[in-house]
Amino acid sequence: MSVLTPLREALLSQLADGQFHSGEQLGERLAISRAAVSKHVQALKALGLDIYSVSGRGYRLSVPLQLLDPERLARALAPGRVECVPVIGSTNQYWMESIERLDKGDVCLAECQTAGRGRRGRTWISPFGGQLIMSMYWRMDQGMAAAMGLSLVVGIAVVEALAAEGFTGVQLKWPNDLYLNGRKLAGILVEMSGTAGGPCHLVIGMGLNLVLPREQQQRIDQPWAELAELAPVTDRNRLVVTLVRYLQEYLTRFEANGIADFREQWNRLDYFNGKPVRVLMGEQEIHGIARGIEEQGALLLELESGEIRRFLGGEISLRGNTGDL
Repeated sequence: MSVLTPLREALLSQLADGQFHSGEQLGERLAISRAAVSKHVQALKALGLDIYSVSGRGYRLSVPLQLLDPERLARALAPGRVECVPVIGSTNQYWMESIERLDKGDVCLAECQTAGRGRRGRTWISPFGGQLIMSMYWRMDQGMAAAMGLSLVVGIAVVEALAAEGFTGVQLKWPNDLYLNGRKLAGILVEMSGTAGGPCHLVIGMGLNLVLPREQQQRIDQPWAELAELAPVTDRNRLVVTLVRYLQEYLTRFEANGIADFREQWNRLDYFNGKPVRVLMGEQEIHGIARGIEEQGALLLELESGEIRRFLGGEISLRGNTGDL
């Protein structure tokens, strides 16, 4: 994986408008040779950026790129901490290692992850600038038991934040995925640490597809969606601010009232509610009809016999009967 050096960051800023820039022009602006421009463009491509060249016209990004604006984000989200790291292994891992210096609601953002993780250790594909990659720190003084159902609330907060920005029609998949027209739009990964009788430290990670480069689309091994299908993503930094504010508001409400306060909201947004599904637990596969969640956030599954079974936490995968989802 390539490194985003200051020079490459400056080159990317020149290309971010999505227009053609000749190698000669870029070289003059950056005080490097045309050959060096070509070398650094190849390094940017290694980050997942879709850059192409046309003889006589120069280089351009396939779509304009909205870079994160650390100063703007810091002003909008003050007094909370906002760290923007262009290229990082994992925002969740970095924030987990930083817990001792963090306050509730502090956020880490990245343009690209080189070691992003999904549930059960899956790799999370993170092309540069194609997603909103974010981790938030939260602390629950009531302990780990009080965090039950938190990932469900995170999903609701993200859907409502997107709706507030005009991106409507996003639904949820238990326990922590966002869906658009039956395809995965975003994944949520909540990691926690703590000791018995002490506070629970949580890092809430999210990867939200905005506009994925063509070359990266082929690497994703499941049906996927991108936010640009609903409307152009015209202001990525504003979207970050809205998401963070909604998350902080909903998590505060969750601390006060628990997951039961969100049950109706979740069931309304649940993509699988009322649909035939299969729940996988290790080698076991249980078929039934999804009936939303109950008061503690457990999935309710109606078996063929009419019995309702609860599934709460653990290695559970919810999949549609017609294919893996």
